Amino acid sequence: MRTHFKMEGHMGHGWKGRGGRQQAEAPPADDAAGWFSGRLPDDWFTEAPDVVVDRDEILIVGTLPSLTEEFVDDAARAAAESGRISRFREQTRDTRIEIARQAEHRYQRKVAWGARIGDTEELFTTLSVPVMTRLRQPERKVLDTLVEAGVARSRSEALAWSVRLVGQHADTWLAELREAMTKVNDLRAQGPDVS
Repeated sequence: MRTHFKMEGHMGHGWKGRGGRQQAEAPPADDAAGWFSGRLPDDWFTEAPDVVVDRDEILIVGTLPSLTEEFVDDAARAAAESGRISRFREQTRDTRIEIARQAEHRYQRKVAWGARIGDTEELFTTLSVPVMTRLRQPERKVLDTLVEAGVARSRSEALAWSVRLVGQHADTWLAELREAMTKVNDLRAQGPDVS
């Protein structure tokens, strides 16, 4: 699946403004998929969208109706799919911005959008969050090798590339880890009543 990232004007001010200040902890967003399912217009997507939440952002990616036309080749189909996603993006912009404002107020996270059709997926309004880390020489060598080989333009881009690669190849393990962490959080929240 081809995934493209596109930026859109809406990422305004909020709990995390230009000065970089941020609230200590965002509220839980366990019900975000349900909230968006109830809030989004019924005719936008062919099925419930994927809603992915982390501590900074909520990403909503929906599937658009399939193209019914015949195409000369895969390149023509990909261009038509990209065009359909662009049309969806333009036609829904104002409504998406309003929904995002409501969700940002409710969940105190930025909201990003995307759409897919056929083999094409495009993400727009995505948040890019700086991550500070300390790397020892062996890890820096890995990043520098990726830069020198032309895989990435900088250490930062090489690190992002590495994280995506690990994510693709460790999906099952990461899903199990997230599930285990959810169980731990549930048990922690239940805790014994000591009053």
